[in-house]
Amino acid sequence: MSTFVRAARPFTSRVLSQTLPRSTCVPRFTPARFPRGSVRSFSQSPFWQVKKYTESHEWVELDDKGVATIGITEYAANSLGDVVYVELPTADLEVAANEPIGAVESVKSASDVLSPVSGRVIEANSVLDDSAKTINASPEGDGWIAKVEVSDASEVESLLDAQAYKDLVGEAEDH
Repeated sequence: MSTFVRAARPFTSRVLSQTLPRSTCVPRFTPARFPRGSVRSFSQSPFWQVKKYTESHEWVELDDKGVATIGITEYAANSLGDVVYVELPTADLEVAANEPIGAVESVKSASDVLSPVSGRVIEANSVLDDSAKTINASPEGDGWIAKVEVSDASEVESLLDAQAYKDLVGEAEDH
């Protein structure tokens, strides 16, 4: 299969260049900015990076290579309080959906972290060994717990989307 790449032509218009000052015109494409034959990749599409949630307050984000990043939600981190210790899974650990892959301990309580998907752990967030409070600062960002090579991506489809999770948390807050 061959790829057809069309050379970009600079956007110029006599009307635009005559009526608008040069600084407001669309900049010209230069070879330094767009080398010949360059193709923009869309593999980092947000479609593959949609977060899903579990009823037990974990989140999962599946990338286009079949690797899921797993952590606890902001709601869970706030409920736990100040996190003092995180038990991380070991690499190459085989996990099934809804099985514990670690634990989070805080000054208030301790809680298991359940894997939302089945697969093999390929990485644990070593930052949490030295700074467990990263979970409090960024539970759905830098405070991720593990990366799992997913064996069945369809498991992600059955999880809650952001709105369904917000509705669940709203119900939990009312009780």
